[in-house]
Amino acid sequence: MSIAKNSPDQSGEDFDYDLLPGLIGYNLRKAQAAAFQDFSESLKGCDITPGQFGVLVLIEANSGLNQTRLGNALGIDRSTVVAVIDRLEGRGLVAREPAPSDRRSYALRLSEQGRALLHRARALVLAHEERIAKGLNSKEQAQLIKLLSRLGGAS
Repeated sequence: MSIAKNSPDQSGEDFDYDLLPGLIGYNLRKAQAAAFQDFSESLKGCDITPGQFGVLVLIEANSGLNQTRLGNALGIDRSTVVAVIDRLEGRGLVAREPAPSDRRSYALRLSEQGRALLHRARALVLAHEERIAKGLNSKEQAQLIKLLSRLGGAS
């Protein structure tokens, strides 16, 4: 496979990128930056981050989930989970309730306001996904997701 080393930079002038265009990490970072910028623009009116969106999705899909399991699912430490939940709870989007099976733990659920925000955000995220994948057909999209999952260590 031949990768063009020379291509225009932001000024439109020819620029030598040397080995960078052939590096997986370089291309992942460029793609991630573009996707994150579009994601952030898409959710501006919702005032949530990509991480908070993921937390809301997982809580809705697993109502009653505790903070430890949430952190494990996201691959983040307990203190980070607590800080995120504190922010979301402070905004009235998430509620902590004593877990029925373990009074030392909290069960998480979305509030009505959290469900409404997630419903609105979900539609915006799906439109964002369509935009960032517009150059790929459905088979290519599935292949890309599979390859990225393999790189990320997911099964």
